[in-house]
Amino acid sequence: MSPSLRTQSLNDSANTIHAESVIVDGLVFMSDGYTADLRAGNVAAINLTVTPFESDFATACDHVAVWLHRVSAPHSDWHIVKRAADIETARSAGKTGLIMGWQNMRPVEDQLHRISFFHALGVRIMQLTYNNRNFIGDGCLETDSGLSLFGRKLVREMNRVGIAIDLSHVGERTSLQALEISERPVLLTHANAYAVAPTPRNKSDDLIKAVAAKGGTIGVSIYGPMCWDRNPAHPPCLDDFLRHVDHIVDLVGVQSIAFGTDLPAVRDLKTVEEMLEFTRTRFPENVGLYEQSFGGGARERYVREIGNQRDLPLMTAALLDRGWSPADIKGLLGANLIRALQKAWID
Repeated sequence: MSPSLRTQSLNDSANTIHAESVIVDGLVFMSDGYTADLRAGNVAAINLTVTPFESDFATACDHVAVWLHRVSAPHSDWHIVKRAADIETARSAGKTGLIMGWQNMRPVEDQLHRISFFHALGVRIMQLTYNNRNFIGDGCLETDSGLSLFGRKLVREMNRVGIAIDLSHVGERTSLQALEISERPVLLTHANAYAVAPTPRNKSDDLIKAVAAKGGTIGVSIYGPMCWDRNPAHPPCLDDFLRHVDHIVDLVGVQSIAFGTDLPAVRDLKTVEEMLEFTRTRFPENVGLYEQSFGGGARERYVREIGNQRDLPLMTAALLDRGWSPADIKGLLGANLIRALQKAWID
């Protein structure tokens, strides 16, 4: 077969696999309700950060209310996901499944009863910390003394109620203690391998193996600072993302891998600048050197081939080109995460 015919055959096969897959993006950090890019990328559902990282109780309630209103509007493009079967329901209806989540437990403060309250509102994924220390434990930028006494109670309560625990921005010791206590799968929705790219946001081999052993998934991300090889002359690309995929698969097997882009889903990228400025000024340890090398705009934050969810078929094609089977590709694109969510939630 000539190279051109092989490329066409590969593209046709990749497009078919992508179209057949139930795709779940494990982390979208912001949305204004715009779904065109998600639909173009065949994304069935997203774990959406529905309230900013530093929100208090009242602010989080208000943002959840905005999303519930958006979902309930006539002819809404969204379908709320409260159980795993709702993802396929959304896909079949031509809508985008909304898994409401957040990246910091500040809305809960030290009030354990708020867990069941937010579950009743539809929140289904909660990250324990966002980089820094809170009532629960320590983030990945802290010295990390582990879970607080309240944090231990909270992990058990999240298990009881059926809210999935996310450890993506959480410190190593805090994460390992949460995994030890949890009786349900625990997630890394958007985190890469520290052994491949040593940045505070990436995770050790020990933690990756512990997440997989608990039945959770590791959501490899296209976020540039987590893929970057620290060479200022080498902006991160899809091959760098695939290096993390390969490493994690070698560690824990293909059944434990997922993906979380950490992209926004917005009509205009200018609307995310305030959020980018927050991460730029508050957490220079994560993005400072990267932005000095490649710029600080929204597009520059990601591997060069994938600028939004429309480009996700390129990920599928790259995996197929590396010899992945259709079943394993579909697992990474969504099936593995859905399986973990079924067990993390009371489905």
